[in-house]
Amino acid sequence: MAFNKSLRQIAGSVATACVATGVLAQTVYPTKPVRIVVPYSAGGPADIYARFIGDRVQKTLGQPFVIENRPGAGAIIGTDAVAKSAPDGYTLLMMSNTHTVNESLFTKKPYSLMRDLAPISPINYSDLLLVVHPSVPANNLKELIALAESRPGALNYASSGPGTPYHMAGELFKAMAGIDVVHVPHKGSAEARTSVLAGDVQMMFDAITTMASLAQSGKVRAIATSGKIRSSITPGVPTLDEAGLPGYDAVIWLGMMAPTATPKPIVDSLNSEIQKIANLPDVKEAWAKQGAVPMRMTPTEFGKFLERDIQKWAKVVKFSGAKVD
Repeated sequence: MAFNKSLRQIAGSVATACVATGVLAQTVYPTKPVRIVVPYSAGGPADIYARFIGDRVQKTLGQPFVIENRPGAGAIIGTDAVAKSAPDGYTLLMMSNTHTVNESLFTKKPYSLMRDLAPISPINYSDLLLVVHPSVPANNLKELIALAESRPGALNYASSGPGTPYHMAGELFKAMAGIDVVHVPHKGSAEARTSVLAGDVQMMFDAITTMASLAQSGKVRAIATSGKIRSSITPGVPTLDEAGLPGYDAVIWLGMMAPTATPKPIVDSLNSEIQKIANLPDVKEAWAKQGAVPMRMTPTEFGKFLERDIQKWAKVVKFSGAKVD
């Protein structure tokens, strides 16, 4: 009897261990490659920083983080693909304030941002730089506004598509300055940038992280930056606020989301990894040289930030009269 009792105890211990191992196996993440969908073209800030974060995260989590560019329809195509993916942590969305703008700019979308996607973590933010082609006879903001006033509808500004930070920065500029300039959307920021460099389009708002070097080399003329204070990498360039448009403020920020119902431990793990990377001294130093500033938030805090940003841009869309072309 004692022998049988011992066997039962051993069997019970083995069963308990197996259950525990099974639970552990289910909670280990990731066990296969993770896909980060970037709903923008290659070469822009979202693509660049998605690759940077993906490369760093895969070194600590031990699985490849593969970048998939799925641009189109103002980031809606790629975002919808993620929203409809399995909520298992293996499909993630690289997003920006394009997504919070789209909540009010597009009246019909196949998804709702805060209903169908779960906040993971913000990454960083940076100012936008308003630039003009060297052929434009304007050296500062007042001259540019005066030029636009004298030639209504004759000047164009490029963007990477409807709802993007570049588009909304332009619409806010138009509304606050009271000028008529024409929006020329492109498939991505790289194409928009190329159009301005070629002189096909006269101006654009672009991420300072990618446009500053082109302005410093004289390929475009920097007019103003879009944040509340001057950027450390373009200290000689005034903000739109100080150059003549008090209260102007429009930056580009980046973050990551996953399908709703993605397990909280996975969301928390990804948030922890991204926050660690963004706040490493060497990363902060490298980003500072590019004009990017890390953003520190928990998933819950990021969710509240997204709600506030949706409300902010809804007001801008209404105020500016911005419409989808």
